Amino acid sequence: MGSSSATPTINRHPTSQVVTIYDRYFLIDCGEGAQMQMRKYKVKFAKINHIFISHLHGDHILGLPGFLSSLHLMNRTNDLHIYCHEPLKEILEIQFKHSETYLRYKIIYHFLEEKQSEIIFEDDKLTVETLILNHRIPCCGFVFREKPSLLSIRKDKIEAYQILPQDIPSIKKGNDYKAPSGKLVPYKELTYPPKSPESYAYCSDTKYDESIFPQLQGVKILYHEATFLHELLKRANETFHTTAKQASDVADKCGVQKLLIGHFSARYNDLEPLLDEARKGFKETYLAKEGEVFSLN
Repeated sequence: MGSSSATPTINRHPTSQVVTIYDRYFLIDCGEGAQMQMRKYKVKFAKINHIFISHLHGDHILGLPGFLSSLHLMNRTNDLHIYCHEPLKEILEIQFKHSETYLRYKIIYHFLEEKQSEIIFEDDKLTVETLILNHRIPCCGFVFREKPSLLSIRKDKIEAYQILPQDIPSIKKGNDYKAPSGKLVPYKELTYPPKSPESYAYCSDTKYDESIFPQLQGVKILYHEATFLHELLKRANETFHTTAKQASDVADKCGVQKLLIGHFSARYNDLEPLLDEARKGFKETYLAKEGEVFSLN
């Protein structure tokens, strides 16, 4: 929903993304105008129950007070979980205090560790873990990992081996099956292999830093900031940001399948040079522009 860095432009909004997995909606960062973008791209507000905020710079949080207020005005009553650095709670509570806003729903805060990666969300389908990024203030990225799925039972084998419904869950877990005849049938003969688990990593504002590479190894899709062209490497280092070339180096060294770049400096009206620079180092690179949808499957 937003691909611009510090300031918005006429065509680009500050950072914000929505990740959907198994009909679960996760909001990552909430820059200025995020809720307007959600309306534009028909994101269902009520579906969002978990918000992940990478850090407290304005281009990543200034849309949050308005979004939370809109949820209140839409009569939301379900709990909302926010994963963030602790000072965000104070920022939001001051806003609500002085506007005399009393939310109809409860915000449950999950404060992020500044120096230690951790799993911050887990359910039956996936986990979300933090990446400790190298930025001017405490900043975290997030890695979404699908849990391995069960084996798929072969329907043609159910009748052939007289498999009862109550026996199917055990076979799907990788247990061999004892047929009524007494024959022990290997589970591999009765099932198809599970699909490879999907994964998505979000690297918000950061200098190039190889300390996060172990967590990024083999991720299917990587979003990595690419604020500047490499000719402005000195500026990138001064502001704790990354160049497009450096983003492609991260993707290449970590063996990801697809790289998405964003968080572009407002100095660039044309993003093609950034894309070209990244593609020289990693062919499967794409611009994470407003309105773009990328499938994990």
